[in-house]
This record gives sequence, C-alpha cells and structure tokens, in this order.
Amino acid sequence: MHASSIIRTGVFIVAGAAFLSLAAAGPAGARPEPAPSAPTVQSSAAQPCLLTRIGDQFVRCDNLTGAGVAAPSWVPEQR
Repeated sequence: MHASSIIRTGVFIVAGAAFLSLAAAGPAGARPEPAPSAPTVQSSAAQPCLLTRIGDQFVRCDNLTGAGVAAPSWVPEQR
C-alpha cells in the first residue's frame, strides 16, 4: 500500500468515528426539580416568645434578631 492510501484510510476511519459519536449523542434532557420544602419549626413553649434584648441586641425565642440594630433601653432585658 502506498502512504497516501494509508493516510486516506486513516482519515476516513477517524471521520467515520467522529460522525458516529456525534450521531449517537442525543439531545440533553433537562427537567426542573421541585424546590425543597421549608423546614418547620415547632416550639414547645406554652407562651409565645416575647421580644427581649441581651445587652443591646434584640432576642426572640433565643434567636438574635433585628439585623444588628441596637435595641433601645426600654425593651426588657433577658436575664
């Protein structure tokens, strides 16, 4: 065989393999997933939690709240 026929055969094989691999790959299928449900928080306290403060930070049910805004002195302080 001549070198040119070997190169031509190799190019044909590579082109055929590339065509088959592209033809075999189908379109990607995507579907939206449902959003996770929000966690539920249950309190065992008999009374609702009142807004209090620790130092100058607002607190409700042992959670800091108020986005860092200083609590005024008239808000009851938690002890």
